[in-house]
Amino acid sequence: MQTIDNYNFSGKKAIVRVDFNVPLDENGKITDDTRIRGALPTLKKILNDGGSLIIMSHMGKPKGKVNPKFSLAQIKDDVAKALGTDVKFADDCGNAADVAANLKPGEVLLLENLRFYPEEEGKPVGIDKEDPAYDAAKKEMKDRQKNFAKTLAGYADVYVNDAFGTAHRKHASTAVIADYFDADSKMLGYLMEKEVKAVDNILSDIKRPFTAIMGGSKVSTKIGIIENLMDKVDNLILCGGMTYTFAKAQGGNIGTSICEDDKLQLALDIMKMAKDKGVNLVLATDCVAGDAFSNDANTQVCSVMDIPEGWEGMDAGPETRKRFAEVIRPSKTILWNGPAGVFEFDNFTAGSRAIAEAIVEATNNGAFSLVGGGDSVACVNKFGMADQVSYVSTGGGALLEAIEGKVLPGVAAIKG
Repeated sequence: MQTIDNYNFSGKKAIVRVDFNVPLDENGKITDDTRIRGALPTLKKILNDGGSLIIMSHMGKPKGKVNPKFSLAQIKDDVAKALGTDVKFADDCGNAADVAANLKPGEVLLLENLRFYPEEEGKPVGIDKEDPAYDAAKKEMKDRQKNFAKTLAGYADVYVNDAFGTAHRKHASTAVIADYFDADSKMLGYLMEKEVKAVDNILSDIKRPFTAIMGGSKVSTKIGIIENLMDKVDNLILCGGMTYTFAKAQGGNIGTSICEDDKLQLALDIMKMAKDKGVNLVLATDCVAGDAFSNDANTQVCSVMDIPEGWEGMDAGPETRKRFAEVIRPSKTILWNGPAGVFEFDNFTAGSRAIAEAIVEATNNGAFSLVGGGDSVACVNKFGMADQVSYVSTGGGALLEAIEGKVLPGVAAIKG
C-alpha cells in the first residue's frame, strides 16, 4: 500500500477527502476548528512537496439539495488562514474540471459541499424503500454515483483519504473514487493513518486490564459494540442515560429518567453475558437527580433503584464516581465513548469529569487511552484534558464500527 510519507507530490494534483463538517454558529462562524487543524499535516505535506491541492468535504445533511446553510464557502477563509495561503473556491463540486486543470503547484482549491449532489451518498431521493420501484431507483443511483466519483477523480493525479469521520460510509468521495486510481496513486492521509493505528492498538495490542467505558442515552445504539467488547475487555463500565434502562430492568423505580422500555430484556441479557464471559460489568449505583431537565434544576443524590417520582437521573452520583475511578485507574488499555451524564449542563459534569480524571491518571501511569465519539471528545475538550490522554479520535461512528470489527469502506478502498 502506498503511504503519504513515501509519496512525492511534486508537480501532481492531489484530491484530498477531509472531514470539514465543523460546527457553525448562527452567523456561519466556526465554533470548533479541531477537524481543520487535524487535516493540516496532510494538506501541508502536499503543498510543501510542490503539489497542487484540491480539498473536498461534506457539511451537514443537505439531503442531495443545494442549501446555503451548508455551503463550504462559509469556511473558505478559515481554511486559507489555517494553511497560510489563498484558497480558490469551486461553487459546484461536480463541475470544477476547468478550475482544477488550471491549478498551479502550491495552489489550493476548495470544492463546494459534496452532499449537494445526491450521488455522493448514493441514496435514491424522493422514493420510499417500500415503493416497488425502489430497487430500480437504487441501481440507477449507484450508476450515477460511479459517474460522479469518476468526475471527481478526473480532477487529480492522486487521491488521499484523510476523513476518518466518514470512513464507515461507502460514499462517492470516501470509497468509490478510489477505483479510478491505481494502487500507487491512492493513500491514507496522516490523520487516517493515526486513527487506524489507534484502533489497531486497542484491538490487537491489548495491555491488561482493558477497560471500556460506554456512555450515552441508549443501549440499543451501543449493543453491537458492547457485544463485541465482551470478548476483549476485563472491565465494562456502562453509564449515562442507559443506566436507567438497566435499573428498571432490575425492578428499580427510575422516576422520569430516560429509559428504553422495549430494551429491558436486552439489559438483563447483557448482564448475563458479562457474567458468563467473566467480564466485570460496572453499573451506576447512585445518581444526581434533577426535578427538571435544566442546569438550574433542584438536585438530590439518590439510588438509581429508587428515584422519586417527578425526578430524573442526570449524572453519576458520588459513590458511582468513586467506583468508576477505582476500576479505571489500574487499567492499561482504556476506551471511552459517551459521557456519564448531561455534561452540557455545568452542574451535571461531575460524573464525566471523574472518568476523564481517572483516565488521565491511568495514562500518566503508562496506559494507552483512546477517547472517541463526539460527546466524549467534547468532554475532554471542555475539561481541558484532550492533550493528557493517548489519543482523541475524530470519528464517532467510524471508530465504533472499527472497534466492532467491521471493515471500513474508506480504509478498504485504499488497502484493497
